[in-house]
This record gives sequence, C-alpha cells and structure tokens, in this order.
Amino acid sequence: MTGQASNVPSPCVSVCRMDAASGWCEGCLRTIDEIAAWSVLDDLHKRAVWKLLPQRREALAAMKGKAP
Repeated sequence: MTGQASNVPSPCVSVCRMDAASGWCEGCLRTIDEIAAWSVLDDLHKRAVWKLLPQRREALAAMKGKAP
C-alpha cells in the first residue's frame, strides 16, 4: 500500500486538548499514540480506531457528567 493515499479521513476536529483522566483528545477522542501514528497507519488500523470513538465519546461524557 506504499505510495497510496488513505481513504480513511482523520477524526481530528482541531480541538487538540488531552483529557488527563482518560488519556484521549477531547476533540477527536484518540490517544496521543494514535494521533502520532495516524499518518503511518494503514486503512484497516485507522478504521479500527474510528470504531472505538463512539464508545469513548460516551465514556468521556459519563466521566464529565454530561449526556453524549
């Protein structure tokens, strides 16, 4: 897959602030390691990260006492 553009977009929403309790970015809900590796991940791994985001959104909202 080298040299091919990725078909999976980044979940970044330009709100780059890490939540200390969860370790996730408050904007895109990725870990710092996922953010750092994004440009070299293949589409399969990018999709795997995307699948985690809805449950992370719910968990972060619950930690902060808000509805998702």
